[in-house]
Amino acid sequence: MPEGPAPAPVTQRLRVRYAKRGRLRFTSHRDISRAVERAVRRAGIPVAFSAGFTPHPKISYAGAAATGVASEAEYLEIGLTEPRDPARVRAELDAALPDGLDIVDVVVVRQVRTSDAQAAPPSSGGAKPGSLADRLEASEWRIRLDGVATGDAAAAVAAFLAADEIEVERLTKKGRRRFDVRAAVSALEQDRRAEETADAPCAILRMVVRHTTPAVRPDDILTGLRQVADLAPPSPPLVTRLAQGPLDAGAGGLADPLDSDRENEQPSGDEAVAANGSALPISGEAVSADAVSA
Repeated sequence: MPEGPAPAPVTQRLRVRYAKRGRLRFTSHRDISRAVERAVRRAGIPVAFSAGFTPHPKISYAGAAATGVASEAEYLEIGLTEPRDPARVRAELDAALPDGLDIVDVVVVRQVRTSDAQAAPPSSGGAKPGSLADRLEASEWRIRLDGVATGDAAAAVAAFLAADEIEVERLTKKGRRRFDVRAAVSALEQDRRAEETADAPCAILRMVVRHTTPAVRPDDILTGLRQVADLAPPSPPLVTRLAQGPLDAGAGGLADPLDSDRENEQPSGDEAVAANGSALPISGEAVSADAVSA
């Protein structure tokens, strides 16, 4: 056993939504996690550490987008040894991160009551009741296909939606696997307004894709479109994740995964620090030019 005092316990957990924009979309998840850890140190945020011979900051990530994909909705959770105002953490962490990694929202984790935990259904991914990973049921994507005629894209979308099953093959960690991509897509359409304002001829698709095992990625959807309609973009697509969260059965879109944590909010600022760090939600989110074009 390592000698020395035990690490300070976690007294507050924060959930953070951040964006990966511009050239930072080519940054690997490992490099992003290193950048976040350095930013936490520079900002003086009292992050908690694990015990053992090689302590690590208690920062966990959920549903990270692949390298090369821009995103407006990446999430992490951080454990603190002292309560902090979420608005202050957002500002300080955002200032310490490089341009292109931008903090969008910070909320205090709502404590799950015993009755809530017992009533919550078990997660297929083994996540604890009320955990952030448990809420990320699907993602909304925007895919820009430069050089593709809008009529060709419309025909491909119609053929895709009309199919009962579309199997694609992909190399995974367990070898080559075939899986159905049609079942994972709950919505797929062209973004006509974005196409009209684009700076070059292109087709722009928007889709909501459920998080499944194995994961169905945007490139898998494009493979399916090529199979059913011979849609083959002449240049690599520009992919942006616009949102991820619980599926809203009524509206057909996605709900904010941080809404449940806002239910027990208290006044922000110094009052929030005095009240165990709770704060009001932060508004005023801005979508970058990269996200719009991608």
